[in-house]
Amino acid sequence: MSQTNVRAALLLCGTLLLGNLHSAVYKIDSTSISKEVELEEVIVSSTRIGNKGSLSTSRIEGKTLQSSNMGENLPYLLQKTPSLVVTSDDGLGIGYVYFRVRGTDQSRINMTINGVPLNDSESQSVFWVNMADMVGSMSSLDIQRGVGTSTNGAAAFGASVNMQTEKPSAKPYAEVSFNGGSYNTFRESVKAGTGIMKHGFAIDARYSKVNSNGYIEHSNSDLYSYYTSAAWYGDQTMVKVMAFGGAERTGIAWDGIDPTVWRDNPRYNGAGEYVDENGEVQYYDNNTDNYKQQHYQAHVSHIFNQRWSLNGALHYTRGDGYSEQVKAGDDFADYGLEVPTDENGVAIESGNLIRRKYLLNDFYGGVLGANYKTNRLNVSFGGAVNNYNGHHFGEIINVLGMDYSGKLGEEYYRNQGDKFEGNAYIKANWEIINGLSVYGDLQYRYIGYHLWGMNDEDMQEIDIHDEFHFVNPKAGITYQKNGHNVYGNFAMANREPTRKNYTEGGPNDHPTYETLYDYELGYSYSHRIFTLGANLYFMDYDNQLVLTGKLSDTGAALTRNVKDSYRAGIEIMGGVQLAKWLRWDANITLSRNKILNYTDWVDDWYANWDDPAVAANYGQVEMNYGTVDIAFSPNITAGSTVSFDWKGFKAAFQTNYVGEQYLDNTMNEASKLAAYCVSNLSMSYTLPLKKIAKDITFRVQMNNLFNEKYVSNGWSYSYFEGANSDGKYLKENQRYSVGYYAQAPFNIHAGFTLRF
Repeated sequence: MSQTNVRAALLLCGTLLLGNLHSAVYKIDSTSISKEVELEEVIVSSTRIGNKGSLSTSRIEGKTLQSSNMGENLPYLLQKTPSLVVTSDDGLGIGYVYFRVRGTDQSRINMTINGVPLNDSESQSVFWVNMADMVGSMSSLDIQRGVGTSTNGAAAFGASVNMQTEKPSAKPYAEVSFNGGSYNTFRESVKAGTGIMKHGFAIDARYSKVNSNGYIEHSNSDLYSYYTSAAWYGDQTMVKVMAFGGAERTGIAWDGIDPTVWRDNPRYNGAGEYVDENGEVQYYDNNTDNYKQQHYQAHVSHIFNQRWSLNGALHYTRGDGYSEQVKAGDDFADYGLEVPTDENGVAIESGNLIRRKYLLNDFYGGVLGANYKTNRLNVSFGGAVNNYNGHHFGEIINVLGMDYSGKLGEEYYRNQGDKFEGNAYIKANWEIINGLSVYGDLQYRYIGYHLWGMNDEDMQEIDIHDEFHFVNPKAGITYQKNGHNVYGNFAMANREPTRKNYTEGGPNDHPTYETLYDYELGYSYSHRIFTLGANLYFMDYDNQLVLTGKLSDTGAALTRNVKDSYRAGIEIMGGVQLAKWLRWDANITLSRNKILNYTDWVDDWYANWDDPAVAANYGQVEMNYGTVDIAFSPNITAGSTVSFDWKGFKAAFQTNYVGEQYLDNTMNEASKLAAYCVSNLSMSYTLPLKKIAKDITFRVQMNNLFNEKYVSNGWSYSYFEGANSDGKYLKENQRYSVGYYAQAPFNIHAGFTLRF
C-alpha cells in the first residue's frame, strides 16, 4: 500500500473510531470540572512559584501552541518569546531542532514535564525529534528567562521551560488533524478523550505521524509520537498514570556546509558521501540517526484543605538507538581493526568504514512537593531523587567496496555513565501589604557522576568520578498597583559539566562546574488598550562553559570553561489592542555578551611532532584574544506579531529579527553569521458543523514569506599552518574552516482539524 493510501486509511479509521467514541462515553456533570483542574494544577504548582509579576516569565497555553502546529518541533512554536532564537538541521524545523535563550543553548536550559526532569542527564539537552507533535497533548507551558525559580533536574543557566500535559475535559472529545506542504512534509494526528466519566475516571490518547524530506538534501525525517493517560478524580485526590514518547529516523545533516557551497547550492549535504574504488563519488543511503524514547509517569495529588496540598510522582524513561554513518577514508587502526593488504602485500591503511554508535539509557526517580497557601502567603517545599544509567558503545559493521576479512561487528569502544542526583528546596511568596510582595527560594542540589570505560574519541581509558554539592539561593521583591508593576530579582545557580565536556574537550581543557549570579530588574504597565514593559538583566558567570564553535564527529557542540564572562541586556515588550479584532505585540532585546581576557588553544597543523614538547601539547598554540563577544550571542533580537480575529477567521503576521553573531569566540569576520529577518503568515478559519461533528478548522501556514536566504547556525574551526618566518603566531594568520546550516526559503503548509 502506498504512503498516501496509508495516510488516507489512518484518517478514515480515526474519524470513524473517534466519532463512535464520542457517542459512547458517559454523560457527566460539567460543573465539577473546576475541582479536577485544581487537582491537576497541584502537580506543577511548586515548580511555578516565582517572583510575582516578573516580565522574565512567559505563559503559553496549549491551545495557542496547537492552533499553530503544522508539524514543526516545539521550539519553532515559541518564536514569539523574547530573546529566543531557533534553528534546525533540516532547515524546516522537523528533524533535529535547537533553541537558545539570551544566547544560551538548550543544554543549559532546565526543562520539565509535569515537574519531572526532561533533560538527558549526561548531555543535559532535550532532543525534541523524539517527541514530535508533543504540543498536541500539552495544556500549558511556562518559560522563565534567566535562572528562574528552583525546579527539578538540570540547572537553569539561560532559562527554564516547564510543561504541563493536558488537563481533564468536562465532556468527551475527539479530533483528527492532517496537514501537508513543501518538501513532502506531512503530519497526521488522531486524538480522543472520554471526558470525566462516571465515578471520576478519564482516559486521553493521541497518536501522531510526521514525515518530511527536509529542505537540506538527505535530511529526511520519519517520526511518530504517542500520548496516553488514565486518571481518577475524587473529591480531593487525583491519581494519574501516563505513557508518552516516540521514535525518529532522520537523515544525518549535522555536518553543515562550506559558505562558498552555500552561496551556490544551499541544500547540499555532504554527510554520507564517499569515493568508491573507481574514484567516483557515491552516497551511502543508510546514513541515518535512529532513536526512540518512552516516558512513564505516575502522579498523585491531594488537596487537604484550602491551605494545604501535596503532590508526588514516580517516573521512568527508557531510551535506545544508534547512529549509522559512513566514515570515508578512516584508518582501520583507529578502530582497533586489522589492517588489510593488497595483492602485493602493501598495507591498505584506510577505507570507507560503516560505523554504528549506540546509546542505551535508563532514567528513573521520584519527586515530591507540598504547598501551603493563604491569602497573602504561598509556600512550597519538596525535592526529587533521580538516577541515570547510560551505555555508550560502537562497532564497525562493514567496509564499502572491499572484501574485508577482518573482524566486523565487534565493539571497538564501550563506556558507561552513572549519575545520581538529589535536590531539596523551600520557597515562598509573601504579600506583606497590599501590592508589595517578597519572594525567597533556597535549593540544595547534589550530583554524583561516574564515567568509565573506553572513550570513543581517542580510544583511551577514562575513569571520572565527580561529586558536586550546590546551594542555590534566590530572592525578589515586587510592587503592583493600578496597573503598574515594579520588581527586582537575584538568583544564583551552579551547573556541573556534561559528558561531552569530559570526553571531548581539548588536551588543555579540564572542565569544572560553573556558577551564575543573575540580577533582574523590571517595570511594566498594563492598560485596557495597551501594555508596555522592560526587563533589565545582568548575568555574571564564574567559569562559564562557553561554546567554542567546534563540533564532535557526531555533531555535538564542544565547550570549555572561561573564568570571567557576563551577559547584560534589556528586554522591552509591548502590545496594543488596535481594535476588537486587531492586535499588535512586539519585543526587542538589546544585549552585550562578553568574555573577559579570553585565551584559547589553536591547532598548528604544521607542528614539529618529533619534538617531545610539541607532541605532549598536541601541537597547539596558546592565543589571547582579550575581551570578546560570546559565540552564538547576537546583540539584538526582535519580534513582532500582528493578530487578526473576526468571526472565526484568524490571521497572524509574525516577524523575527536576529542580529549578527559569531560562531566562535575569536570575533574573526570569517566566523560571523550575518543578521537575518524572517516573516511568517498564518491563517485559519473555523466552520461550525451541526450534525456530523462539532467544527472543522482549516489552516494555512506560509513560512519565510519574503524568501530570505539565511543561515541561523553553524560551526567554526580555526588553525595555523605553522608560525611566521620569525617564529610568531599572529591572529591575522589564523585559518578558518566554517560550516553553515542553511534554513528553508519560502515554504507553505495547509491542513485541517476536525473536532467531534
